[in-house]
Amino acid sequence: MLEKMGKKSGEKPCNTIDTLIGEQTQITGNVVFSGGLRVDGKIHGDITAQGEGSTLILSERGEVTGNIKVPHLILNGIVRGNVHSSERVELQAKAEITGDMTYKSLEMALGATINGGLIHEAEKGAPKLKAIGISDPVIT
Repeated sequence: MLEKMGKKSGEKPCNTIDTLIGEQTQITGNVVFSGGLRVDGKIHGDITAQGEGSTLILSERGEVTGNIKVPHLILNGIVRGNVHSSERVELQAKAEITGDMTYKSLEMALGATINGGLIHEAEKGAPKLKAIGISDPVIT
């Protein structure tokens, strides 16, 4: 669908908020969205984005207990679960993740915390880096 609108993988994230889950709202169950979703409330369930440019914004008042799978994530709240971002993650100062995070691009502000593993997902076709040791030849 987004290809028809001229959007391609890796393009900028959605810069509009199509859906808002307010501070006084609590959802129990999985959430599937496209476009921009801002969460100020609490979600007990997984959040999945449809569409390559979709963006999830979790404010400092927002909490998610479940897994998140989105292309773009701006996080300043609390996540208890695994996070998978196929494009970009921005962790702001009050962001807290308890779980593993898979990402392609990561920006992390001072104060943000991740209690879990970090898995970098390289671009397709990107060269793999190899660590060299003392016994490996070095060109001078």
